[in-house]
Amino acid sequence: MATFAMTRERIFRELVERSNRSGNAIWLARMIASWRVGEGALPDYLGLSPEQFNNLRSHCFSDIALPHLAVSGKTVDYSRMLEKQDLETLLGDFRAPDVAETEWIIAILVAGCLGSDHLWQDLGLWSRSELSGLMSHNFPELAARNNKDMKWKKFLYKQLCEMEGLNLCRAPSCQVCQDYGLCFASEESTSVIDQVERNFNRDA
Repeated sequence: MATFAMTRERIFRELVERSNRSGNAIWLARMIASWRVGEGALPDYLGLSPEQFNNLRSHCFSDIALPHLAVSGKTVDYSRMLEKQDLETLLGDFRAPDVAETEWIIAILVAGCLGSDHLWQDLGLWSRSELSGLMSHNFPELAARNNKDMKWKKFLYKQLCEMEGLNLCRAPSCQVCQDYGLCFASEESTSVIDQVERNFNRDA
């Protein structure tokens, strides 16, 4: 576990030190550092197209050679993601106009939504608060709508339902819903380090 943490930290520090210091640099560096050691759910190219991946690298981390293959070997199957275009449209409609990296952030977020854990974990971020910061920076008006602190993956899909005029929740309000904890419970209890430690103990 210590080796994993040190390796990820080293990659992260190198990325930040040689980044363009943009508002997204730290979040992208954290995601890439996790991806480089096999954590998170992001596939090859971080879920970007090869062209997008190269453009992101050139823009944010021009002096660093980044491998394009995911160490985890994970892939994304967009054929089972009927909402892919809708998610891209939702995020695109709310993107901050003056943030250069948001095009790539959108593609990475959509790829992360195919993961099975909390969105911040699937992205390889190190805490939920980092995802909240990323959302506020890149999609400020959309992030402001999450004023009840709903889990981000749940929140994004709720926005899609509302766009289609759908209401899949039977409860009159979130506060009285028996599934309240599924949408609003803390996501910080399961960190990436916790996952690694559990996997290590399981395989030992």
